[in-house]
This record gives sequence, structure tokens and C-alpha cells, in this order.
Amino acid sequence: MECHNCELRQRHFYCDNCIRTHLRDIRLQTQLAAADRDEQVRKATVAIDTIRDARIRRADLSSRQGRLEELNEGLAKLRKENDKTRQRLRLLRESIATRRRTLSQAKLLPPVPLDPIIARETAQLNARAETVARARSGLVSELVEVFNVVEVGGRPPIGGKAGTKGEWTIGDLVLPVPGDIRRYPPDHINAVITHTLHFIGLLTFYLGIRLPFEISWSGGKLGVGQPWIRSIKGTESGSWAKWTSKHCLHVSASSARDPAADTSTTAAAIPQLTSDSYIETRPPPNPSSSFTTAYAMLLYNVCYLAHTQAVDIPLSQAGEVLSNLWAVCCSAELGRRSHQTHPLLPPPTPPSFPLDFAQLLQATAATPASRPRPARPRAPGAHKNRDRIPEEDEWDLLDDADGAAEFP
Repeated sequence: MECHNCELRQRHFYCDNCIRTHLRDIRLQTQLAAADRDEQVRKATVAIDTIRDARIRRADLSSRQGRLEELNEGLAKLRKENDKTRQRLRLLRESIATRRRTLSQAKLLPPVPLDPIIARETAQLNARAETVARARSGLVSELVEVFNVVEVGGRPPIGGKAGTKGEWTIGDLVLPVPGDIRRYPPDHINAVITHTLHFIGLLTFYLGIRLPFEISWSGGKLGVGQPWIRSIKGTESGSWAKWTSKHCLHVSASSARDPAADTSTTAAAIPQLTSDSYIETRPPPNPSSSFTTAYAMLLYNVCYLAHTQAVDIPLSQAGEVLSNLWAVCCSAELGRRSHQTHPLLPPPTPPSFPLDFAQLLQATAATPASRPRPARPRAPGAHKNRDRIPEEDEWDLLDDADGAAEFP
């Protein structure tokens, strides 16, 4: 309707009677539609009931046809497997028949004695082992010549007088016994130990021997940096397998003198502080990482290497490294037994090896008396002060504090 004032079409208004009439009409239409819907639902239900049995039969037929197809496929698969099994069974029967014929023919043959075959194979194996031993002996001889392992000085017993031992050198450098190590400068000790480690490494490589203690280098490569030594995995025999921590086989020069060496209170204290051995009588601050333990491990390796080549090294001679290595190189059983070729050696160390590492370490750290050095001929033109031997206060041992930064 339009407003008489603004002449605009406004919202339509309905009266109560119009609304009631409209609601009544809607209810009537809804009732009619519901009745028609119920009629249609009834008719559809009646129609479905008439075809329900047919639909169920068709569904059952389709399901059974699918099941039948699955059974046919399984039956075909089983037939194929049965054919394969029959073929395999036929081949097995033929193989059994062939073996039976072969066995019957073998029974007709005269028996062949096995002793000659075993003896021939054993002889061939022994011949090859002898060839390998000779080859190893030749390599070791060349190795000794290359490293120039010789004994310098000394004299044999003459006229009832006792002879004297000389000094063993490798690469023209003297490797002293433990009691004389402090009488040599650190560079000399480091150089001769490096030569000895290279010599032992090549010797064990040629002989195929595995040592109780292995060598590693701080530089990550052979001969680069400082040598460190530790035990490998082994048995409890010999009391060496528990020393798994690394120990440095290197000594360094001391920047200052030891105050304890300059302060002498009594005459009895002086020999204790300036001993000819590289181990002082008082225990080191960290024995597990000391040079003493590392050097004892090296001595134990040499003694075990000698044992593998049928050379017995007593505890009293364990400190003479180069002499023991020379005895190994001159052994009559050199190269005959190894950890890699026949006849095989047991892993280190077997119960037949009598040396105990704890005893060797105790003997090495017991401050042994130094051996008098034989007079060595001086080279012509050598300087006069070449015979002067630095005292032990000019160098000290390399501990973990010195080597930890270079070798983690």
C-alpha cells in the first residue's frame, strides 16, 4: 500500500483474520500432501514386495558365481603347482636313480687307500710352508740390512778375561737399555724409537704376526706425528689385555731444570733424583699414561714376537730390544709359524708364553742400574764435545697433558 503522505510503497499489513485463513489453508494443503505421500509409499512398498524374492535370488546367484570363479582360479593355481611338484619329483627320482647307478658302479671298483693322498697333500702343504718361510727369511735379512741393525763395540773373552757387550744400533742410532735412556738426549731417543717401531712393523708384516699391543700415530698416518701404543682385544693370559688406554712413546725436552734435582739435602738423596733410569723412584703423577708403561708395552711386543719364532727371552734380558730382535732375525724357526698362514699360531698370548706384563712393567719401572758404555771409535773430524752426554735434567717424559692436544 502507498502512504498518503510520502506516496511511497510501504510494508503490507495483514489482519488477524487474514493470517488465520492463510494458516488454515496451509494446514489443509499439508494434510492433503501427507495423505498423497502415504499412498505413494504404500504403493511402492507393495511393488517392492512383489520383486523382492527375485532380487534376492539374483543377488545370491551373483555371489555364488563370484565364489565359483575364485574357486576355479584357486583350482587352476593348485594344478600348476601340482604340475611343478610332479616335474620336480620326476627330476629327483631320476637323480636318485643316477646316484644309485653311480654308487653301484663305485662299489664294483677296488678301494683306493687314503693314506697316500693325505701324505701327498701334507707334503705339498709342508713344502709350501717351507717356501713361505724361506721367502720370509730373505725379506727379514734385507730388512736387517736396510735398517743396519748391528752391534757396535765390545770385545770377546781373551786370555781368561771376560768379554764385554757392545751397543746395538739401528740406523746408526743406539737404543739403550731402560737404565741408560736418560743419558741420551730426547731427540735421539725419539728417533731411535721411531726407527725401531718401523722395523718391528715391517718385521711383523713379513712374518704375519699379530702383537698384543698395537701402534697408532697422532698424525693419522704411519710415521706421521707421535707414536701411541695400546693393547688389542685378548685373553686374560699375560695380564696385558686390560691396558686399553693409549700411552705415548715420545719424550720432550724440558724448558727448565727440575728444582728437585738442584736441591740436594743429603748425599743419599742425590742418586735417587738423578738415577740413570728413565723412571724415578717416586711414582709418577699419572702412571697409566706414562712413558714407562708405553716402553714396557714395546718390550712385551718384542718378547712375544721372539716367542712366536721359538726364541726364549728371559725377564732379565727383556730390556735389550735390538739384541732380542737380532735373535729373532737369526732364529732357525724364522717364518715357519704365523697368525695368517699354516701352521697357525694361537691368538696372543697363549698360556705357553710365560712372560707376565705386570712383572715386566714392575721390572722396567724398578730403576735398573745403567750399563757401562763401551768406547766407540770417533769419526775423523768429529767435534770434541760429541762425547758429552746430556744429563737427565735436560728432558722429561711426554705425558697426556703434552700430547692430548695433538692426538685425541
